[in-house]
Amino acid sequence: MTTVSALTIAAGRADHLANVIRGFARQTHPPVELIIGVMQDDDYADLPECGFPIRQIRVTAPELPLAAARNAVADAATGDVLVFVDVDCIPAPDLIQSYVDRMGDRRGLFMGEVLYLPQGATGGGLDFDRFAAIAVKHSDRAGPPASGIAACTDYRCFWSLNFAMRRADWRSGPRFDEAFTGYGGEDTDFGRALDQAGMPIWWIAGGRVYHQYHPHCMPPVHHLHSVLRNTQIFAEKWGHRTMEHWLYAFRLMGLIEPDGDGIRIIRDPGPEEFALCRQHGDMPYANSRRVINRLKAMAPGQTPAQHRAEIDAQERQLL
Repeated sequence: MTTVSALTIAAGRADHLANVIRGFARQTHPPVELIIGVMQDDDYADLPECGFPIRQIRVTAPELPLAAARNAVADAATGDVLVFVDVDCIPAPDLIQSYVDRMGDRRGLFMGEVLYLPQGATGGGLDFDRFAAIAVKHSDRAGPPASGIAACTDYRCFWSLNFAMRRADWRSGPRFDEAFTGYGGEDTDFGRALDQAGMPIWWIAGGRVYHQYHPHCMPPVHHLHSVLRNTQIFAEKWGHRTMEHWLYAFRLMGLIEPDGDGIRIIRDPGPEEFALCRQHGDMPYANSRRVINRLKAMAPGQTPAQHRAEIDAQERQLL
């Protein structure tokens, strides 16, 4: 049987982590281990019982070392296949089996389904039939095919929330760039590196996780400084910036402006910006498009398609 290492990274979110462990404990194809990249000073205690060993690897830094933590857990894994899920994502019982079945003899990186749970959905424990009935898709993100497997032709779709690779492909391919610290950019950089290396990226039907509700801001005004630093790191590496939709929203809010070849922070976000961007209890997920549409109203006589094209063009100016 194909051996699988389950991997996650975490800082805080102990309740979410406990649900991740419970989800992996209910897999039809159990993992041989769970490795947690611990981005805080102390290991997690009182973790749920499960039928596989749990290892905790401490990876700390002044700002969240997301790239370094993912590298650390992947390097430590022993399974034939590595399955990564974020700490706020509960794996459905067939997550691992779906990945193993769809991967076959293909190489590359594989991405499964992400559905979003409303606030309070996990209060009664892990009821996957109920989760399937109430969870929703993200309106602005591409996703897997209805069945089988399909090539992902745009590396920018890579998102580390839920993905899998063979350990051999991890060891021979690119790594997450640890120059990216704090929030933003490391996923797009990794996707670009995979693309440059000729490593295929795939969507699979199945491989589902359920994203647990937690309040969030999108666009991430609470990470303004690290987003700007990381988009500049990306530009120095690849010749253009990334996260242009966030940059555009920050510009519309009056937080930043172009400054020669760079971007200058005019001011830090205040209560008004946090209120605008905050995810509320009736929102299963935060959404940058909602905020941009409120900031950039449709002109009289303008069609939705023209409005979308205008926004796209203005976002490209920040690349």
